[in-house]
Amino acid sequence: MNHAIANKIVADAQRTGRGIALEELSGIRGRVRLRRHQRATLSTWPFHQLGAAIAYKARRAGVPFLEVDPAYTSQTCPRCGHVARGNRPGRDHFCCRRCGLAGPADHIAAVNVRQRARTAWVFVSMPDPSPHRGKVMRPQRGSQWRRGAQRSVNNRAANSAVHG
Repeated sequence: MNHAIANKIVADAQRTGRGIALEELSGIRGRVRLRRHQRATLSTWPFHQLGAAIAYKARRAGVPFLEVDPAYTSQTCPRCGHVARGNRPGRDHFCCRRCGLAGPADHIAAVNVRQRARTAWVFVSMPDPSPHRGKVMRPQRGSQWRRGAQRSVNNRAANSAVHG
C-alpha cells in the first residue's frame, strides 16, 4: 500500500515539475492524538516505510525531496508567523489569534511545511561559491581572471551586513 501511495505522489511531482516536502515522520506515534477507533489503524501504519519509499522513488525519478522539522507546523500562521496553541481551537480547524487567517488545520500545516522546504531548499541547492579551495575568482582588466583572497570577500560581506 505504501509503495502505491509513494508512486502516485512521485508521479504527480514529476508531472508538475515540483519537489516533495514531508514532515520528518520519526516519533509521530508519540505526537499524534487519535480517537479510539483510529488507534488500530495508526499503530499498524508504517510511517517510516512510507517516507523511505517516497524518498527512494523521488531520488530515482530525479524529483527534489526534503524532510522538514514538524515542530509547530500546525500552530504557526503562514501569513503573520504567529505561533500559539490557541491558533488551533479544534482538531480540524485553524484560526490565527493575531491576523485572523482561518482554514482547515491540515491545509495550514501543509502550507507551513511547503514554506520550510522552500527556505531549506535555498540552502541545499546553493552552489559552491568557488571550486578553488577558498579562493574567489574575480574578473580583472581584459578578460583574464585572477585569484583574490577570500578574506576581502568576507570583509565586504561583513561590512555590508553591519552597515547595510
